[in-house]
Amino acid sequence: MEASRARTALTAIRIAVAILIFIHGVARVVYGGVDGFGTWLGSIGFPLGPVIAWAITVVEVAGTPILAAGRRVRLLSLYYAAVLAMGVLLVHRPEGWFVVGLGRNGMEYSVLLIAVLLSLAYAAGEERA
Repeated sequence: MEASRARTALTAIRIAVAILIFIHGVARVVYGGVDGFGTWLGSIGFPLGPVIAWAITVVEVAGTPILAAGRRVRLLSLYYAAVLAMGVLLVHRPEGWFVVGLGRNGMEYSVLLIAVLLSLAYAAGEERA
C-alpha cells in the first residue's frame, strides 16, 4: 500500500512539474520570446544563441508530455534540471534568493524545481526510466 501511495505522489509531482515547464515553453513561443532569448544568449557569449533558444523551447514543449506520461523520466528530468541550473547561474543568482517579497527574480523557485526534477530522476530507477 505504501509503495502505491508513493508512486501516486510521484506521478502527481511529475505531471505538475511537466505542466509548469510546458507552460513556460508555450508562453515563450506565443509571446515571441524565443528570439529575444536567443539574442540574449548570443550577447553573453553563447554561439548560435537563437538555435539554443529554439532547442530549449522545443524540448520544453515537446518533452513535457513525454515526461508527464512517465516516459524518459530520468533523461528529461536531468535535462530540465540542467537548463534550470544554467538559468540560476546566469539570471537568478545575481538577483538573490527571493522571487518576490524580499527580492525580485531570485532563484528560490528554480532551486525548488531543480530539487523536484533531481528527485524524479532518482526515483525513475524504481519505475520506467
